[in-house]
Amino acid sequence: MATSSTWEGTGLSQDDFMQRDECLVVDDKDQLLGTANKYDCHRFLAGSQPTGRLHRAFSVFLFSPDGRLLLQQRAASKVTFPGVWTNTCCSHPLAGQAPDEVDAPPAVASGAVPGIKAAAVRKLEHELGIPPEQVPASSFSFLTRLHYCAADTATHGPAAEWGEHEIDYVLFVRPQQLVTLQPNKDEVDATRYVTLTELRSMMADPALSWSPWFRILATQPHFLPAWWGDLEAALQPGGSRLADWRTIHKVL
Repeated sequence: MATSSTWEGTGLSQDDFMQRDECLVVDDKDQLLGTANKYDCHRFLAGSQPTGRLHRAFSVFLFSPDGRLLLQQRAASKVTFPGVWTNTCCSHPLAGQAPDEVDAPPAVASGAVPGIKAAAVRKLEHELGIPPEQVPASSFSFLTRLHYCAADTATHGPAAEWGEHEIDYVLFVRPQQLVTLQPNKDEVDATRYVTLTELRSMMADPALSWSPWFRILATQPHFLPAWWGDLEAALQPGGSRLADWRTIHKVL
């Protein structure tokens, strides 16, 4: 693995991140196989890797003190799924980071996942300008994992050579006060806080597009609707009764 370093994204383009950032390649049981850069992981190539390379990811659902969910619209410059609406922040734990973002099986089995949470803090600051002290790693609740695969045919056509193939860790967090938002224009086009009713109205609007991972989580009743409907329980950092750390939900 790469020498540990503090991640720095200032002045770098989406192409730079594709080449530099080393994702964690895993098997379908979420066992670490090695690393590969974002470019390699997200390439869907007929014959050699038709569904990219399976890698770890995370999806943060950040709620306001009054229980509204913060959504983001991905920037038009993103390589995969540009311009779509999704949850607060979606990204990847990386190899070679300080603090370490690689979680071993015991950390996953216990629900602690310090590496995933460190990555979430890092990317909330990078994408949305949220100061780390407003979203400490200890405040996140890890709920479950989702294994999904989606080619970005909407952007790249029916033979799309780009897509997502991830084991996605779902994290909930509700800071005590409204967070400071300074979205990075290279990552985010817009943000919006919504209630569950408002979200359903948005998702019924044919003019709006949504990320495939968020659509899965938002429309299946045992995922986001159940967690949001019992938000106090879902937000328990030490282990929500709604959490399922052992199951990897396959929705391929």
